[in-house]
Order: sequence, then structure tokens, then C-alpha cells
Amino acid sequence: MAIEPTLFRYIWKYSKRDQLVLLVVTSLLFPLLYLTLELPKRIINDAIGSQSSEIEFWGYSFSQVQFLALLCAGFLLAVLAHGLVKMRVNTMKGILAERMLRRFRYTLIGRLMLFPQPYFERVSQGELTSMITAESEPMGGLMGDAISQPVLQAGQMITILGFLFVQSFWFGLAACALIPLQAWLIPKLQRQINKLNKERIKQVRVLAADIGESAVGASALRANGGWRYRMAVITAQLGRMFDIRFEIYQKKFFMKFINNFISQLTPFFFFSIGGYLVLQGSVSLGALVAALAAYKDLSSPWKELLTYYNQTQDMSVRWEIIIERFAPSGMMDEKLFTGRPEEIPALTGDIVLDHVTMRDADGNAVLEDLNVTLPGGKVIAIAAPSTEDRKAFTELLSREVLPSSGAVTIGGRDLKGLHHGVIAARIGSASSRPVLFKGTFGDNVTMPIRQSPKGESENAALIAEALRAGNSPDALDVNWIDPSVAGFETQEELRDWWLRLIEGMGPGNALFRRGLDQSFDAERHPDLAERIVELRGRIRFAVKEAGLARHVHAFDPELYNPALPVADNLLFAVPRRSITAEEVAAQTEFLGQLRSLHLDRPLIEVTQEVIDVLRQIFGMDGTDHPLFRNLGLEAATYETAVELVEKSRKQGTSALSQDELASLLTVPMRISAEKIGVAFPEEIREQVLALRKSHSAQLLESMGDLFDPLDETRFAPGLTVMENALFGKISQDAGSRGDDLRKLVAAVLVESGAQEGVVQLIYDLPVSISGSNLPSIFAEPLALSRATIKRPDVLILNQVLASYSAETRASVHDNLRRHMPDTTLIYLSERLEDVPAHDVAFELVQGRIVSEDMQIGEEADSAASADLGRKLRALEQTELFSTLNRKQLRLLAFGARWFEAPAGETVFLKNDAPTDGAYLILEGEAGMYLPKEEGPDELIVTAGPGKLVGELGLIRNEPRALSMVAESELRCLRIGAKEFLAVVEHDAATAFKLLQVVAGYVGT
Repeated sequence: MAIEPTLFRYIWKYSKRDQLVLLVVTSLLFPLLYLTLELPKRIINDAIGSQSSEIEFWGYSFSQVQFLALLCAGFLLAVLAHGLVKMRVNTMKGILAERMLRRFRYTLIGRLMLFPQPYFERVSQGELTSMITAESEPMGGLMGDAISQPVLQAGQMITILGFLFVQSFWFGLAACALIPLQAWLIPKLQRQINKLNKERIKQVRVLAADIGESAVGASALRANGGWRYRMAVITAQLGRMFDIRFEIYQKKFFMKFINNFISQLTPFFFFSIGGYLVLQGSVSLGALVAALAAYKDLSSPWKELLTYYNQTQDMSVRWEIIIERFAPSGMMDEKLFTGRPEEIPALTGDIVLDHVTMRDADGNAVLEDLNVTLPGGKVIAIAAPSTEDRKAFTELLSREVLPSSGAVTIGGRDLKGLHHGVIAARIGSASSRPVLFKGTFGDNVTMPIRQSPKGESENAALIAEALRAGNSPDALDVNWIDPSVAGFETQEELRDWWLRLIEGMGPGNALFRRGLDQSFDAERHPDLAERIVELRGRIRFAVKEAGLARHVHAFDPELYNPALPVADNLLFAVPRRSITAEEVAAQTEFLGQLRSLHLDRPLIEVTQEVIDVLRQIFGMDGTDHPLFRNLGLEAATYETAVELVEKSRKQGTSALSQDELASLLTVPMRISAEKIGVAFPEEIREQVLALRKSHSAQLLESMGDLFDPLDETRFAPGLTVMENALFGKISQDAGSRGDDLRKLVAAVLVESGAQEGVVQLIYDLPVSISGSNLPSIFAEPLALSRATIKRPDVLILNQVLASYSAETRASVHDNLRRHMPDTTLIYLSERLEDVPAHDVAFELVQGRIVSEDMQIGEEADSAASADLGRKLRALEQTELFSTLNRKQLRLLAFGARWFEAPAGETVFLKNDAPTDGAYLILEGEAGMYLPKEEGPDELIVTAGPGKLVGELGLIRNEPRALSMVAESELRCLRIGAKEFLAVVEHDAATAFKLLQVVAGYVGT
């Protein structure tokens, strides 16, 4: 996916054939254009101005009228042909432009896959997205116009000028004589106007700042009598903008005057000199008229050529900027990503890191001189207190980042030269914060299994067009899941493998509990639907025995269910899918039934009362409140309903159109009495129950398949697993009893063997962009599933299942070892104690691997570097700063100073200003004393190595609360106030740990 260094080389390389074809078609315009200029002259001179009633033409004799009709028909055909060819040229240019833009965007997105991971940390996602979308958009037009546009416009100019010179040398000379003057003068004036426009934009921004300042400080202006002066400031700013605009208008319209004058000066010469030549008989009248018509068409191509020139200059600069941004140093080899490898060898055996060093973008070592062998097939525990170290080690082993020096080999195979398809198939990695993609839970889990399409697309034209645009030939509308990647033959075997993997999380795990809140189609999971219906009686009995029945709103045809919306209660049914106004409007039979049975009025009255209640509670500006969002009603639907309620009251129900009635009925199909609370009128309940008894069956039949009736002997697809099992809804007021109900239902389902079916529903769980709708308790199992479903040879687990208990992690580990006994398991954690039973253990400290017989050494470096390194190690070993990345640590270390004090020396006194910063104790102890007016000072606490002293004064910007005295020889790092506060402001993990420390002070 290499990109040419210049825009025009890129265009020529990928569209040479299309550009030449377009050039040939464009050239057809010029003879047709000449005809449209020549024929009017012939019509005037040879037909209208003929001195004879009989005209000879190409050996044929025509009357004057016949010849006039023939020439006019020829002119009409020439104009039509010229227009059709020009339309075809423009269509071809548009298609070519879009095809080239599609290729360019695809190339840029493909290059993203080759970027080194650290580059994404330096360049914002928004900037890259903007370049691929908005900034590349104008290039598409130029890619289509690259050759044909200058040829077309220049050809039109040459054709017109040639026609003028043919008529008379003086006509041609007059037409082009003033073009150089326009080419010099107009751009010069335009540059002055552009400069003034830039200044106007600056002044508009100043005005915007003044307006914002005035709006924020309106009360202060009123209180201090400053509004008159403030308005004078605004007046002065508006005046400056007026002066700039006035100057722009003067120059702009002067430029237009000059341009128009020059444009009209040429016709002056035509009329004066051309008229003289006509009178002298040197030029015919038809030639003069045709010359005037041709000159009018001359200015347009000239302007287009100037525009084209400006566009090429602008796009060339933009191209260079984009290419520079999409060609970072350290990009991965494209050959290692292209196609599929001929074979996917097993990556078994020892993992050898041979003097590996990995550096960041600034050249600083992140992992340094790693020289260690990780035994293959074993469980390896690596304790790394630094988040950055764990992340870097994972990226190193998964080849997300290439080492600056040294080599990584697995079973004798150098990772650097392996096709990435082998890496993706044989190495799995998972973290506690996985990157998720929009789709479903199953789509994300099976990502490693979707390596290539299995089948041919039915839309061959779509694939052919994709290939012409240099895009992927892979079709999206075919099956991509390949169980053979994991060594299975069918998708059922693959899903069984996934279920075995998560068995280690135990019965009633988080995925199972989340599955209880899923709804599903009984046709896709018939066994589970049947099992749930069978268990309803057992579950009802268990709920009753546990004394939890009053916390369930059971579905009873004789009672109003407060947990169901009004429409659901009316029909005693639940919708199969989400109800929208458009969906209701499409139910014409249902709406007709309502009107014919005169039920629209009572339902609208119900809606009016509901809207009145909501308006009293939320008003018109409270739709962003969490309580309103909890209603499940969109703000737009609510606002529309408010307007329609007013209309129905003023004009009556009959005044509502079909769409308006549907919009109103959306409200009772969404709102339940329980969500509104005690404000929900009792009269509505009674009215709905009465309508249910008299008309529910008839109305339900008219709704088609939109609603499914509630029947204790049938599964309801519109309800969740939990609601189907209970045949009711848990009350919102159940509180902790709601959790008890969930546990009880879960236990019954597990005992009956339904757990596997419920967990499978997670596959259909929607995942939003970046997985924002999935809490970590579900995202972590997804990450583990995605890494293990392909049965990798090497599995790297970086703080996986951190949200779960140690018992669950140990159980998952045992399960993994049981099902993947030959896989090399590498656990990365803050402490070795957090890793389950392991065969080998290492520590990753300050970017270096150490074991019991290894010590961290220091490079022979300059004194300044060695001093910075000592500060870095001191800060990194402190719990408070252990989560900082290396760059922040270096900044903090750079601003820190060594501080030593003998025993008994006072470091600072109570009420001193905290300007000297905070003290990180490295050696010795310090006492924190509260001074007493009489007697010795009171020792409050003793701080030892690893403790940070004086940070509260910095945060609160208040004098010291205690005095600090060295109890023994004291060695500290003094951290400056600005450096410390910058870290707290920009690093959430450090701020949270500091909050924990402060909470500890409060607790003591």
C-alpha cells in the first residue's frame, strides 16, 4: 500500500487508462464546439442574407427557407451532440473521481494497520479520521479532472480563438489582447481581499470572545454599573469589523468593475473595428455576430483554468501533509500482512529474548537489554508493577512493536520475519481493558476465526467495482467464520469450545447473569424457550417459598401490571421489537380499528394525562435528566407528543392525522405506571382494564406480528429470560430483594441444565462503538474468550479478569490448563501473589527482567543520565507513582531534587508555605509533629521509606499542618509543587491513589 510522493504521480499510476479514455472522449467536444460557432454564421450569411432564392449546397439545390431549416436543424443537432458528449465527460469524470478517492481512502486505512503502536499515542484519532474523510474529499474532484479538465478548458479556448482568427486576424487579436492584463491584475486584487477576509475573521473571533465574556459577566456588569462602558467596547469592535467590511466591499466591487470593464472593452473593439470592417466589406455581418457570440464563451474556460491551477496548488500541499502523516518511521513490512501465509507453523518451544531493547518515539528505553528464556509449554508469571512495562512486554511478544535491537524467537523462529497471519493465529493476548468493536459479543469473540471469506458473493458487480478501485476483493455478505483455525470442523464445535473455556468462571457467572437479561427468538433457541416455560411453575413455587412473591409483578389477565406500558396492558401482550411512531403509523388496520370502535379518544385521553404528569415533573427542558432517560422515551417523541396533546385538546381527536395519532400512541406504548410512580392516575388503570376486556382481542389481531400475546403456556419473545421465567417483571422497588430473585431464578436454571443455553445468548448481545455499553465485568471475559478461542500456542494475559475474585481467576486458570495443556501461559501482573500456580517467575522492573539471582545494573552513562535514572527508579518503586508512564515519570524526575537531612534537623515547620514541594522518603524516618505552646511537640505519625510527605498542602494550597523533623539520617526526593500538581491533574490513576491516601488520613 505504498503511496506515490506526488498527487499527479498517484493519479497517473492508478488511472492512466481511464484518463486516456476520458481524454479521447473529451477531444470529441472540440469539433462539435466549432460547429456550434460556425453554423450561426452560416445561417446569417448563407441562409438569411442570401441574395438568391435558390441555394446550391453539396450538389443539391435548396430554397432559401429549406436551406435555413437545414442549417437550423444542423445547429440543433450540433448543440444536442455537444451537450450529450459533455454530459458523458462529466459523468466519466465523476465516476473516476469517486473511484480514485475510494482507492485513496482504502490505502490510507490500510496503512493504519501498519503503523507502529506508539505512533497512535502521539497522533490523535480525530486528526487521522479527519484526514481520511474531510481533508481527502476535495482531492476526489481533482483526481477526476487531472488531465481532462485542463485539456477541455484549454481546448475550448483554442477552438474559440481559432474560430475568431479564421473570421479575422483582428478579431482573434482583440479577443486575447486583454487576457494578460486580467491574469495580472485580478489575482493581485484578490490577494488583497483575501488578506482583509483573514483580518475580518480574526475580528469576528474577538467579538465572539467579547460576547461570551459579556454573557458570563452580565450580573457583574449590572452590579457594578459597567454595562455602558461594555457596550462602548462592543461598539468599537463592531466599528472595526464595519471598516474592514467596507474596505472589502470597495476592493471587491472595484475588482468586479475592472473585470467587467475589461470584458466589455473587447466587444467595444468588435463593434467599432468589426463594424468598420463589415462596412468596408472585409468581414461579413454573420462573421461579426458569430465572433461576438464566440467571445462570450471565451471567459468561462479561462476562469476554469485559473481555478484548476489554484486547486492543483492547494491539493498538492494537502497531499504532502497527508502523506507525511501516514508515513511514520517504524512502519511494519507490508509483505507480512498481504495475503495468507502458505503454512501456519506451530509456535511451540522456548521464547528467547536475546538482548532485546525497545524504545519509545523519543528514543528512551522502555524495555532494556532483556536477555532471558521463557520455557515453552509452561506457566510463566511476570510481576511488573508498571502498567507501561506490562503493556510494552505484551506488545513485544505479539509483535505490535519491533525491538530496537536484539531478537525475539519462539521455537527458533524469529518473530520479526513471520507473516502476521501466523502471529494472529498462534499468539493470543488479552488485557483487562480490551479494544472492542461495534457489532455483537459473538462478533468480537470470533474475530480471530474470521480470517477469510468462505464462499463467493452473489453480487459480482460489487466485487468487480471494488477491484477497479483497488479495494479488497473479499465479500462481506458471505460466511467468514472458519472453525478450522481453531482445529474444529463445525461452528457448533467451536461454540462448544467457547462454552468449555468459560466454564472456569463457575456456575452463575457474570456472563450467565447478563444472559438472564437478554431477550431472544424462540425459533433460534427452541430448546431453551421450551425449558423456560416448563420451569415457570417450579420458579413460581420457589419464589413463593422464599417470600419474594410480592416483589414480582406477575402477568395476570385480570389485573393491571404497573411494570408494563399502557398499550401492553391494554392488549395484554408485549411487543416483539422496539415501538416507534413510524412502526405504529404503518399499522393502518389497527389505527382504523381504533377510530371505528371510537377507542382513539380514550387512548388519547390516557396519553394526555400521562403527558400532563410528565410535563409537571420534567417540564420541557428536563429531558436530559437521568430519570427521564429511564422512562425509555426519546426527547423528540415527548416534545412532539406535548404539541399534539395541545392540538387534540383545542381541535379534537378527529383533527389528528394518521401520523399524528401514531406519534401520540407511541407514548402509552413506552411508559409504564411504575416508571411514573404515584403520579400515575388510578383512573387510567381502570379505564385500560375495561378496554382490555371489551376490545383487546380485536385490537391485537389488527396489529399483525408486532405484538405477542402473554400466555403462561407460551414463550414471549419480547421479554427477557428472567421475565419469561418469572412470567412477570421484578418491581423497581424490590431493592436487594431483586438480587435475591435473580439468584433464585439463576439457581433453578442452573440446576435444570439451562445455563449453557442462557450463556449462548451472550453471543447476540449488542456491543456499541469501543464497547462503551459493556462494563469491565463483561468486557474482560470477552477479551479472554477472543484470545483463547483460536487455541493459541502462546497466551499472554495482562491483568485479565482483574475485576474478578482470586478464586475465580484460579478457577479460570485451572480450566485453561486443563483444556490447553501445551500452551505457553504468560501472566503479567502487579504482584506475583496475584498469579495462580506457575512454573517460572520473573520480575519486570524498570524495563528489565530480573530473577532471584539477577540484579538491576546501571548503564555506563553520563552523570546527568545516571542521576535521572536513579530518580526514575526511586519514583517507580513508590506505589503512588508506579502507574505513571515513563514520559510522566521522566518529567517528574527531572523536576525533583535530592534532599538529605541529619537526625534532628527540621525539614519544615507548621504554618510554613508549601512552596518547597512534597518529600518522597527513600531512606530513614521523619516524624510529623504538632507544636505545643507549652511542653514538647506532640508526635502525630512517623513516616518511613516510600511515604510521600507534604502533598496535602500542595493540593489544598494551604500552610503546612504539621512540622517535619528527621528522626534519623534522612534521604528524600523533593518534588516541586508544579510538577506534582501537573501529574495529579493529568493522570487519573495517580489522582485516585492519592484520594485513597487522603481517605486513609481521614480514617486515622
